[in-house]
Amino acid sequence: MSIKNLEPKLVWGLFDEITKVPRPSKKEEKIGKYLVEFAQKHNLEYQCDAIGNVVIRKPASAGYEARPTVVLQAHTDMVCEKNSDKVFDFENEAIQTYIDNGWVKADGTTLGADDGIGIAAALALLIDESVAHPALEALFTVDEETGLTGAFNLGEGMVKGKYLINLDSEDEGEVFIGCAGGVDTLAYLPLATEAAPADYAYYKVAISGLLGGHSGDDIDKGHANSNKWAARIAERATRLFGAKLSHFDGGNLRNAIPREAYVILGVPSTKASEFESDVKAFGEVLRSEFSIVEKGAKVALSNAEAPTSVLTEQTQRNLLLALIGVPSGVLAMSAAMPGLVETSTNLASVKFADDKIVITTSQRSSSESAKEYAKLHVESVFVAAGCEVVHSDGYPGWSPNPQSALLECTKEAYKKLFGSEPKVRAIHAGLECGLFLEKYPHLEMVSFGPTLRGVHSPDERLEIATVDKFWKLLVEVVATIQ
Repeated sequence: MSIKNLEPKLVWGLFDEITKVPRPSKKEEKIGKYLVEFAQKHNLEYQCDAIGNVVIRKPASAGYEARPTVVLQAHTDMVCEKNSDKVFDFENEAIQTYIDNGWVKADGTTLGADDGIGIAAALALLIDESVAHPALEALFTVDEETGLTGAFNLGEGMVKGKYLINLDSEDEGEVFIGCAGGVDTLAYLPLATEAAPADYAYYKVAISGLLGGHSGDDIDKGHANSNKWAARIAERATRLFGAKLSHFDGGNLRNAIPREAYVILGVPSTKASEFESDVKAFGEVLRSEFSIVEKGAKVALSNAEAPTSVLTEQTQRNLLLALIGVPSGVLAMSAAMPGLVETSTNLASVKFADDKIVITTSQRSSSESAKEYAKLHVESVFVAAGCEVVHSDGYPGWSPNPQSALLECTKEAYKKLFGSEPKVRAIHAGLECGLFLEKYPHLEMVSFGPTLRGVHSPDERLEIATVDKFWKLLVEVVATIQ
């Protein structure tokens, strides 16, 4: 069964179209063209700004002209992650979707329901003539996933509405009224090498099968970090066997908990057998530590070709101690909202460049001062290891407004439709709302969506039943907000 035959068909049909449009972060030209052609096809006014954001406008239904304009907002880019054994070109191929036991998934890649389903719902509302609504502005922003570039550079006059509904949440039955701010911290360690010893045996130790996930929404779920595992294995091999590290590669995206990593290690040939046994045993120790959560974790050992160079002793020591010492995970829980992560950091990726090792981390917090402290915490570890440290500009959090008329309308609509109160909460993930509020301080905003799990990983999946509830709630809110 094709996903376009699911209910509501209008939403699912549009989502099916969107999955066929390549849209990696910073390469949203094709989805931008799709949106413009959609507006032209349906005779809707549209506007594009210099950065690539698109807004499509629809006049109010008869009798709704006096009501305030509602902005429907979603981002056009998607996280492009795949399993290591999957051959896939995100810039040119369509996502391969399938249905599995009540969920829509992708074959070996991210699905892009974050935030493709939000785009689909906004477009559906623009063309569904059965829905009564005030004037609508559907705002589609670029590059949310790798820097919030579209929201940072939103053009003048793109938004005129009073209310904004962000369609980028991942838990049906929950309405979000606040989010964390964030900043990236990058460390650059000089890549000093020496000739690889000839009397060593060389191995590749690869970590795979970890859950990974969103570095904000999943950071409190106890998922293992593949970079941490690889660093622990390499440090142990160095301490016990005098191992030489030739290469370290782990993770990819700043906002994803890394699922895979590998190291190339050499040990004296006389200790090769002992090393092999120890890696297998220590791999079981790591699996045991995370046995409740990480059911599919793998630590694989294989022979590797002898490299021409290895890290110098000091560089190897600095790298491994930095990776072990830098925090990754929850740093503090919120005292104001029980169950909400206040502050966290993610050791996202480790990459060898031409003359340096690049380590990417990301800090989040609903407290601006705590975010700055987390940034300093991470920086201090890297500076002590001899790294040059650079921080991104960061982005602000979104402070909750529990007195919002839009929030009250959303709660009443949910109760009317489903007979229960939605949960009202803040989210530890970053949303673009804080940046919109800086540009348009009059905005009242909420965020809601269907249920997604495993976002930012190839395990991403969208729960079918919740899409219908998401759609009905969106329709009811725009029909009743005043």
